[in-house]
Amino acid sequence: MIKKILIANRGEIALRIMKTARSMGIKTVAVFSEIDRDAPHVLFADESVCIGPAPSNESYLKGDEIIEIARELNVDAIHPGYGFLSENADFAEKVEASGIKFIGPNSHAIRVMGSKLAAKETVKAYDIPMIPGTNEAISDISEPNQIAAELGFPILIKASAGGGGKGMRIVEHENEFEQQMKRAISEAENAFGDGSVFIEKFVTSPRHIEIQVLADAHGNVVHLFERECSIQRRHQKIVEEAPSAVLTPEKRNMMGAAAVNVAKSCDYVGAGTVEFLLDENHNFYFLEMNTRLQVEHPVTELITGLDLVELQIRIANGEPLPFTQEDLKIKGHAFELRVYAEDPADNFMPSVGILKRYQPPKGEHIRVDDGYREDMEVPIQYDPMLSKLIVYGDTRAEAIQHMLDAISKYQVEGVKTTLDFGQFVFEHPTFQEGKFDTNFVANHYLDDRRKAMDEEEARVAALFSLKHYLTQFDKLRIPK
Repeated sequence: MIKKILIANRGEIALRIMKTARSMGIKTVAVFSEIDRDAPHVLFADESVCIGPAPSNESYLKGDEIIEIARELNVDAIHPGYGFLSENADFAEKVEASGIKFIGPNSHAIRVMGSKLAAKETVKAYDIPMIPGTNEAISDISEPNQIAAELGFPILIKASAGGGGKGMRIVEHENEFEQQMKRAISEAENAFGDGSVFIEKFVTSPRHIEIQVLADAHGNVVHLFERECSIQRRHQKIVEEAPSAVLTPEKRNMMGAAAVNVAKSCDYVGAGTVEFLLDENHNFYFLEMNTRLQVEHPVTELITGLDLVELQIRIANGEPLPFTQEDLKIKGHAFELRVYAEDPADNFMPSVGILKRYQPPKGEHIRVDDGYREDMEVPIQYDPMLSKLIVYGDTRAEAIQHMLDAISKYQVEGVKTTLDFGQFVFEHPTFQEGKFDTNFVANHYLDDRRKAMDEEEARVAALFSLKHYLTQFDKLRIPK
């Protein structure tokens, strides 16, 4: 029985896990870097241990030291959250070998699904729809030119070990291929220590749909419906919702069944997410499986009434799922806006500094998962997400209005944030009508910004011309 959990993470996800653990009567241990010494998750934990300086490779990525701390403090289980060590198969394997429970899937499932190529090979037997492309890693740049030509441009080069948009390149024309291939391999090597890449046909107007799955150690696997994650910048999600505005019940059942089969293909246990692309004709294709708790899991919690962290812990305890697929129903609609310390006007570049004012909104339909408080520093060393602003409504339209109300009440000073961008999204007719895809930011937000900048430049130029004309006119006037 799990009585004490070490959370191998920081910020909002560490605090969110701790709150559920406390409600279950479970003690928690925080590990923290020097810059996080006074962070809310550290102060909330029953015990806390400084693990090193701010850089993650000197603190939150020190897996061996984290396991040693867990042993010394008689910890029963380690929860990795998301990011850092959450999808590190070697870390999970070492936790398993130490006799401590890893709150997540076994190392085999993480290792298989951690490689996009291995994942495609593993799920092949279940007849899961795949985007046309290569099934093996590419090392010789001259070799894939022919494959790319056969697929037809545009194509997508992807890192096999990739994530977060790293090692990913869209190639529109054949003459760009070699240069983009070299860049993708180099970026993959730098980001993941693995330069393996593969090629897929690029779906030009896709929607990003993911299915939440849960599996216990007794062979029970269910899906908790879908999340739509198509509003992205730099291939990274920023707005999520559940359910999707475009899936029919029939399509939802088909995608849910496919996600369950993906989980079965690697003997999955725990909470995981199967990601799909949906093309303009609503055909879906398997992308990958994320073997951890997702950032956007709260929207699923709000439409199902379930606590996914509690279920993760109960599964790790060896308990069977307390429900079947038939018991699960969708109720209402939920949105999540990731509130990043970024400047959308400057291509979403990080905006770090001191939170001179930080007052999240409160209300009946509002949930804020965060790990910051006023006067804290937003450090450059980590992901710049301040919080997740989550809202719920009986209908999609109602939830949109709740989000706009929540954004208007959110007060942040000291750093730029994505709140104004969020307002732009939720007020945009294309989004409100549900007729958007992953190109929304480029086609609407960036395009509107460019038009606004062009109009401002034209206004300034007109004023300058008028001033010049009046100056010249004054010089030409005949004195009385």
